[in-house]
Amino acid sequence: MNVRAFAWLAPLALLACSPDQSPAAPPLEGARIGGSFALTDQDGKRLSDSALAGRYRIMYFGYTFCPDVCPVDVQNLAAGLKLLERSAPALAKRVVPVFITIDPERDTSPVLKQFVSAFHPRMIGLTGTSEEISKVAKEFAIFYQRGKGTADGYMMDHSRQAYLMSPDGKPLALLPQDGTPQAIADEIKRWAK
Repeated sequence: MNVRAFAWLAPLALLACSPDQSPAAPPLEGARIGGSFALTDQDGKRLSDSALAGRYRIMYFGYTFCPDVCPVDVQNLAAGLKLLERSAPALAKRVVPVFITIDPERDTSPVLKQFVSAFHPRMIGLTGTSEEISKVAKEFAIFYQRGKGTADGYMMDHSRQAYLMSPDGKPLALLPQDGTPQAIADEIKRWAK
């Protein structure tokens, strides 16, 4: 048998034996994270999750009076989105950053407006009643509780996740808010199509 006649099969055989090159499923695919909500935005208007349909969402829960972690996380997420706007502008237009407060007593619409506008022009800030915030936080698996302090000088304890949600509101991945803006942009590109 002539070995040369079958030499062209070697690369095909190697391809057949190599691991699948298609991307894996998103890490949060099928997770019970997210749900419907209706909250008040930074302009005092009601906004529901259905108003975000058709767009990828970066969902972050925090509070504007946070002295350290929240503003740094939001700054990193916004910087990642700005990098995406430069490298993949069409995709970036389909991504909306959303900041939901876990401190509705202090984070009124005007306070949120000042906060979100400092980070990204398209960032949406959402607040609501204590009950509304509790419900949406539970839907997104966010822990929070009011810490000790005075009536207006208290801290909030809370979990910190930045979710990338699909255009139909399903969870795709956690964004690395502790990472570089480039890592955030890369993670969005990896799962948003």
